[in-house]
Amino acid sequence: MKVAILYDRVSKWGGAERILLALHKLFPEASLYTSVYHAQKAPWAKEFTVKTSFLQHAPAARVWHEAYALFMPIAFENFSFDEYDLVISVTSEAAKGIITKPKTLHICYCLTPTRYLWSGYNEYFRSQLIQKMTRPLVSYLQTWDRVAAQRPDAYIAISSEVKKRIKTYYGRESTVVYPPVALASSDRRLVNSSEKITKRYTLNANDYFLVVSRLVPYKRIDIAINACNVLQLPLKIVGMGSQDGMLRRIAGPTIEFVGSLTDYELVEYYKACRALIFPGNEDFGLVMVEAQKFGKPVIAFKNGGALEIIADAKTGAFFYPQTTEALIKALNVFEEEAFSIEACIKNAERFSFLEFKKSFMHALEKAQEQYFR
Repeated sequence: MKVAILYDRVSKWGGAERILLALHKLFPEASLYTSVYHAQKAPWAKEFTVKTSFLQHAPAARVWHEAYALFMPIAFENFSFDEYDLVISVTSEAAKGIITKPKTLHICYCLTPTRYLWSGYNEYFRSQLIQKMTRPLVSYLQTWDRVAAQRPDAYIAISSEVKKRIKTYYGRESTVVYPPVALASSDRRLVNSSEKITKRYTLNANDYFLVVSRLVPYKRIDIAINACNVLQLPLKIVGMGSQDGMLRRIAGPTIEFVGSLTDYELVEYYKACRALIFPGNEDFGLVMVEAQKFGKPVIAFKNGGALEIIADAKTGAFFYPQTTEALIKALNVFEEEAFSIEACIKNAERFSFLEFKKSFMHALEKAQEQYFR
């Protein structure tokens, strides 16, 4: 069986990119098709034979893909997959819009229906002026997106939250297959599972809260910073993004920006933190699983993928609504709670690569049976 994998663009590193590497383990001979490829920013993609669209040669497209939003549909529609038996699109944007012939099965592993067109529209287009200026473009892309969403032969969703969105915005049914946690421990000697995680809000070594995220608006890192500013709690922020400058300006003396880390370094930050703070409304939230894998509880906004990962009062705590005040309240209560490291680690086992492989291949077999029947 000849297989191709698609992804919207190959120019960064994050949870979706870990999914691609997991699929590479399942289909090691599969080529990776994408709109644009930035080799320096995506060294992980060297594992693949990468095939790009005509946009690869457009001015600044590799670093400023937003300027080419209007051309992304055309880029993917121009690919030919006549030689393939199976195509798997991993996408939150245009990759699902490829056109395939009847002998080729197209499975869409959906990260979420395009966020800036649907569930996150008001977050991306906050002012009425911007909404008015972009309305023709957004309207065109929404129309195309609805049409393109009917092209995959079957959908797999990364979470129940995404399954609901696929039904709401695209009118399609889907099967849930959770992404695997792929961050390996650099040292298997975890803290004894019988110990409890205590809470000491000081600036001593190995006594800090942690955020691991791209620094972009919908992640709401500002909530974590503001709460830790008020409570004078140590917070380390791992990641980079468009809001880096703004977030640094509002951060107090207990906040440290770490930037990008290797997997080896990130493991050590997980191990040494008190807890992970997850203030965004995420489609899934792989970093929450990573923190649990290393025995750490998660303090998360009570919505989205967090509801499928965190067991309240057992492996983490929730706050609601999505405000600084609500997080402050959760942090104050969190001071008196104790969480079992063993329970956190066991919870993360639900998201292992073996579980992913079993669930994904089962969903694929089911889709093949239905399609070729």
